Amino acid sequence: MGGFLLLGYSANPGPAQQIGKYIPIQAGSEVDHAVTEINATADPAQKLALIDKFAEGPGKEGDYSILADGLYVDYYLAQKNYGKAFEYGDKLFALDPDSFSNAMNMIRAASDKGDADRLISYGEKTQGILQRYKDSPAPAGTSAETWADQKARTLESNKDSIVYIQQAIFSGAYQAKDAPKRAALLTKFAQIFPDSPYANQALGVAATAYQQAQNAPKMLEVANGLLAKDPSNLGMLLLLSDYYGEKGEQLDKAEAYAKKAISVLEKAQKPEGMTDEQWAQQKGLQKGLALSSLGQVNIEKKDNAQAAENLKAAAPLLKADDGSYARNQYRLGFALLNLKKNAEAKDAFAQAASVNSPYKTLAQEKLKGLAGAAPARRKPS
Repeated sequence: MGGFLLLGYSANPGPAQQIGKYIPIQAGSEVDHAVTEINATADPAQKLALIDKFAEGPGKEGDYSILADGLYVDYYLAQKNYGKAFEYGDKLFALDPDSFSNAMNMIRAASDKGDADRLISYGEKTQGILQRYKDSPAPAGTSAETWADQKARTLESNKDSIVYIQQAIFSGAYQAKDAPKRAALLTKFAQIFPDSPYANQALGVAATAYQQAQNAPKMLEVANGLLAKDPSNLGMLLLLSDYYGEKGEQLDKAEAYAKKAISVLEKAQKPEGMTDEQWAQQKGLQKGLALSSLGQVNIEKKDNAQAAENLKAAAPLLKADDGSYARNQYRLGFALLNLKKNAEAKDAFAQAASVNSPYKTLAQEKLKGLAGAAPARRKPS
């Protein structure tokens, strides 16, 4: 039997498990025979001809037109003809706006096609379906208690489908290649599904994507919003402490965030599926980023001795990441220059120039400047 029918329009699922219109099919009826024959037919051309015949016959009567559109959706999904699947899915929504099974099929089609915009659109529609169902009053003749219990059981029976929907939409948004687009889609996902286990992760990736797109106002809006929801969010503590430190703004906040990041790391538990070695490397890198941010804040606050201490501590932790290591050593070079430790500063700039990163040329130019400013050698007496 096709997936669509299994999800809600056959005679098998009862109304207690279904969200949307329940269409009973009387055993032995013309509709029953037609649907049975359609499902038993393997040849695509014959199957489509049978669906056409049904749609022009009994499928025109009453709510059976919903069943006909559902059969078309199921057929075109199997054929990977997503344009036609969307066409009939939208027709079905016009007849049954609360069809959760149709929402599932549309999200599956959008996911298979890689259409992130449709994923978000159908995701919003799906959340509306679920919310309306949760808010729906008890039907006539059903007590409020019985109805509440039935809704709870129905939602529980659809739990795996709801998780699939959120995973599919999150994944589709995450895979958007354009950073501003990815950020906007993930932010929208978190707005649609605020209680999803993926919501905070989506906002974290969105904030980073806005940073990549050099959209600081949106990055700050999303990052600060996520930190308000989740004050111990390590990614946002690191992102904001680094941003404020680089800008020389809100330095007390930047310092507090960097120190809190280190504290969070000390208590963090190893994620499931990660080896001890991978966990140690990740924790080390994140601690290095926090220490480097602290060092930058120290420089801005003109506490160069403390800056040098933090940046030197960060260096070995960041060695595995060229960009972070180079920036750290570049910062260290300035802290050491401010301490008039020129020889050590040259070493730090040389280390920054030794790896491929945006700081390579900057460090090389600094080294040239220091070489030009070197004092003349004393002539031998």
